[in-house]
Amino acid sequence: MTDATTSLSPKDSALHQPAVNSPARVLFASLVGTTIEFFDFYVYATAAVIIFPHLFFPSADPTSAMLQSFATFSIAFFARPFGAVVFGHFGDKVGRKATLVAALMTMGISTVVIGLLPTYATIGIAAPLLLALCRFGQGLGLGGEWGGAVLLATENAPEGKRSWYAMFPQLGAPIGFILSAGTFLVLGEVMSEEAFLAWGWRIPFIASVLLVIVGLYVRLKITETPEFQKAIDKHERVEVPVAAIFRSHKRSLVLGTFVALATFVLFYLMTVFSLSWGTAKLGYSREQFLVVQMAGVVFFGLMIPVSGILSDRFGRRLVLVLTTIGIGIFGLVMAPLMTSGLGGAFASSIIGLGLMGLTYGPIGAALAAPFPTAVRYTGASMTFNLAGIFGASLAPYIATWLATNYSLGHVGYYLLAAALITLVCLLLSKEEEVSG
Repeated sequence: MTDATTSLSPKDSALHQPAVNSPARVLFASLVGTTIEFFDFYVYATAAVIIFPHLFFPSADPTSAMLQSFATFSIAFFARPFGAVVFGHFGDKVGRKATLVAALMTMGISTVVIGLLPTYATIGIAAPLLLALCRFGQGLGLGGEWGGAVLLATENAPEGKRSWYAMFPQLGAPIGFILSAGTFLVLGEVMSEEAFLAWGWRIPFIASVLLVIVGLYVRLKITETPEFQKAIDKHERVEVPVAAIFRSHKRSLVLGTFVALATFVLFYLMTVFSLSWGTAKLGYSREQFLVVQMAGVVFFGLMIPVSGILSDRFGRRLVLVLTTIGIGIFGLVMAPLMTSGLGGAFASSIIGLGLMGLTYGPIGAALAAPFPTAVRYTGASMTFNLAGIFGASLAPYIATWLATNYSLGHVGYYLLAAALITLVCLLLSKEEEVSG
């Protein structure tokens, strides 16, 4: 006789099993969100060089207008740690899924509003102030997006595949950049300079709403990560994750911030600063240099999966140490390459952004590794975004100032210094702190 109280039909048993995310759904959801976020972010970065100095910061001195535009560019990096704390709190308390949806909405709305803003000629000083506010919103959203996307991937990863899974959200950076630069290239080809400055520049910002809708659809289809669900079941969640980070994980926070320093400095020198200096001082057209950068970004994207494979096989720490040494050496040859004609510009972009792929691929998993599940969203997000403040927020500004007042070679020394700091922090980190 069957015991009806203990026996379940296959259908009933299925109802009691927790939903499991398929690997393809997890990886696509982590990739699509970061692609959208970085597309929005890079649309602003490109516009900060070629649009905003003319429309939002009118000045008799083009260099002054460019520096003011770079100042608003940096605002997002100071907003990102706030996003890391706010979204990290809810990501560690409520769950990864809901927080990722909220971060995507914050970034998307801020970007679309930029495309609708009146310019300085229409509303005066209010125009750059509103632009700065929207840029803050972009930073807030991205500050909460990155950590959650990395955790969505790594907390669903099988044993021995964490670096491979963690590199998928990192692919969002080169894909987002290619989409952004490609959009500006197409617009520059199909419309006149006057039309582009009058209204064409608004198209990428407003059109990003379509990408956000796709991202929301994908994100809403996923379930909570297994590791976070275990933390819920075991009652391991903490009341104030950021307090726990400062109380018990200060060393990991500080070392992780500077482990990522060279990554950020390298990327924003190779993208925002190079585009500005190449078009303003080296005589390249905007279209020429965007093609140069897109060639480099292709290698950026190709090196990310390579770094994931190498990191799972030989360890993230070794890959990061060797790549950081390579970045320091590149700092010594960057200026000679950039000033040796179009071929040198291509070589500089390919080498620099190729190195960027090798360091960026494993950095997500490395920054998440030291933190326990209950505070991992907050810890990884804060580490990454504090690195953004020190490494990226002022990099275009500092590089422009160095190149203007000293020489382009001093920009390379700046990159070398960042690489040395990162190398020291990698060597101070314990093996398990970057490879756990």
